Amino acid sequence: MALQIGDQAPSFKLFNTDKKEVTLEDFQGKDLIVLFFPLAFTGTCTTELCTIRDDIANYNNANASIVAISIDSFATLGKFKEDQNLNFDLLSDFNKEVSESYGALYDEFVLGMRGVSKRSAFVIGGDGKIKYAEVLESAGDLPNFDAIQAALK
Repeated sequence: MALQIGDQAPSFKLFNTDKKEVTLEDFQGKDLIVLFFPLAFTGTCTTELCTIRDDIANYNNANASIVAISIDSFATLGKFKEDQNLNFDLLSDFNKEVSESYGALYDEFVLGMRGVSKRSAFVIGGDGKIKYAEVLESAGDLPNFDAIQAALK
């Protein structure tokens, strides 16, 4: 069942590209934007994360943190973060458990790949409740950045 506004966000514990553990609870008291994306180094994913990167001041001014999650390995995400100069954590959900708990996992993606994160955006309030949820079926679509910003107000 899809997560709805007002639901308690599923807890997570994943590692970032520096192999440091990051949990949902690390962000208590401030808004957290959780972005799931299919694969590093692909066109729409790069556009999405670079759009967030270029608008980071607006998110910082709203006292919001950002994490982006995919099933890619730490090494792949580290190279992607470096290449794109991304200024927020990329987290590896290699075992696909967090993507699944957020309803953000394709049964089947392109070229027969299974278990790839769906492009999704969640805003989680400082109380751990979901303030915005968007799970996109088409990997070619971008999240609604205006709606994400509005949820932070």
